[in-house]
Amino acid sequence: MKKLEFAKLLYEMADILDIQGVDWKPQALRKAARNIETLPQDIEDVYRKEGEEGLRKIPGVGEGIAKKIIEYLKTGRLKEYDELKKLVPKGVEELMSVQGLGPKKAWKLYKELNIDSLEKLEKLAKEGKIRKIEGFGQKSEEDILRGLELVRKGKERMLLGTALPIANEIVEKLRKSRDVKRAELGGSIRRRKETIGDIDILVISDKPLKVMDYFTSLPDVQTVLAKGDTKSSVVLKEGLNCDLRVLEEKQYGAALMYFTGSKDHNIVLRNVAIRKGMKLSEYGLFDDKTGKLIASKTEEEIYKKLGMDYIEPEMREVTGEIELAQKHKLPDLIKYNSVKGDLHTHTNWSDGQYSTEDMIKAAIKMGYKYIAITDHSKSERVANGLEEKRLLQHLAEIDKLQKKYPQIKIFKGSEVDIMGDGRLDYDDNILKQLDVVIASVHSRFKSTKEEMTKRVLNALNNRYVNILAHPTGRLINQREPYEIDLDKVFQKAKDNGIIVEVNSYPARLDLNDVNIKRAIEFGLKLTIDTDSHSIDHLRFIEFGIAQARRGWATEKDIINTWPTEKLRKVLER
Repeated sequence: MKKLEFAKLLYEMADILDIQGVDWKPQALRKAARNIETLPQDIEDVYRKEGEEGLRKIPGVGEGIAKKIIEYLKTGRLKEYDELKKLVPKGVEELMSVQGLGPKKAWKLYKELNIDSLEKLEKLAKEGKIRKIEGFGQKSEEDILRGLELVRKGKERMLLGTALPIANEIVEKLRKSRDVKRAELGGSIRRRKETIGDIDILVISDKPLKVMDYFTSLPDVQTVLAKGDTKSSVVLKEGLNCDLRVLEEKQYGAALMYFTGSKDHNIVLRNVAIRKGMKLSEYGLFDDKTGKLIASKTEEEIYKKLGMDYIEPEMREVTGEIELAQKHKLPDLIKYNSVKGDLHTHTNWSDGQYSTEDMIKAAIKMGYKYIAITDHSKSERVANGLEEKRLLQHLAEIDKLQKKYPQIKIFKGSEVDIMGDGRLDYDDNILKQLDVVIASVHSRFKSTKEEMTKRVLNALNNRYVNILAHPTGRLINQREPYEIDLDKVFQKAKDNGIIVEVNSYPARLDLNDVNIKRAIEFGLKLTIDTDSHSIDHLRFIEFGIAQARRGWATEKDIINTWPTEKLRKVLER
């Protein structure tokens, strides 16, 4: 997808300009890159339909960046990028992918120790040579080594939020082929794991060779690794491997089950089949003695013949789902269309890209019954957090917009920082004027487990807190979760009637699936929110729902699947 390719160039340009000491341009480039990469459509489509004017409608994209996009779309290159790349030794820019190594530190490591690769960075960190450089120390070395591990994971596995749109686009193109009867995703992406190693696609066709020709010649393909009669493997331009298998209709269900996994889930299913005198493989479920085919066309019939209810792909991780399926007691997972509103969104009053009215109109377009506007509190200066006076002005604006848009309930809220000692960023006389108070940690991520736990518990004692946002502070493949005793936090949240968030932003997905399941076991109620900073981010709700399904959440567990009045009563606790 061109939008991802171009956003990557902008990020790299921003890093190089940071090294050069340029003041404002890096921030502008990164802002544009963030908005471009999260567009619901590709920049190619925008330009084809609306030209330069359409590109300039993207937040953060002015005339200069719009012309850069056009240059890239027409030539496949960007002259300014090529010139900037010459200014920084190859490899130095890569150092900035390591958590904690900004432009100045990366450049200092190059100047002092000639470090121009991640391999050299790791070697010298392990040898204890980085701690000798002014501004670094033993702790810095340890952080660098942990950061390198995260970088490796990021190279090996792509975020679900990035990979799924790419995969869906390939599947849609296959479905448009007259030779394809059916095309579905398999593997970890069908199970909606938070990171994806590669893409598996399974197709039904009577003309496999024609499908292979079509697949391997798609414009999304960078390299063809293998091309066979019924299987082909390619590398996509985004760097993901993609495997396509063409199957007969009669075996499609068995193959879909097998290639969806997980591997451990499949092993247990095969053992269940053996105990019942059957044999299960990618070709079907067979009578072990006679070899007669029992079931293969659909997954549902295979599970049924094994004496189980159908298990949703997101649950197939051997965490108790098979036992419940045998007892016919599987939870009724939340559906992808169940959410009735978003309770964590940002506008251009703080660090969002769109006006309050734009966000409300986008929510109405999505069919939502309610939305909470929750801009940052005052201590988030980097996010243009609202001082008390501006907050009250913002609330007055929301009151006016509520009258203008009576078809949707607009909750007045704020994402309020939890300070170092657990106090909230606003006094109670401000908090009590809000419909939704979201408490969150944005600083001191390296606190001890005891310090962080005490800090969050203190915040949850505030009578006005409704929601605890992104409870572990992680950024997938970028920042590890901070140390915190979630059991104590969950118990406090339950005692005080506080909702815990499943943050849908692709780099967060926080809580993760394991902790969602744990929270439900505590009897907690959850909310799935997008933490949107753009109208385009509202669609991220899909990823939070997927995470909740992996954590076995039902509609009764998720408060923003509830009707407006029922939700209002919960928030008025």
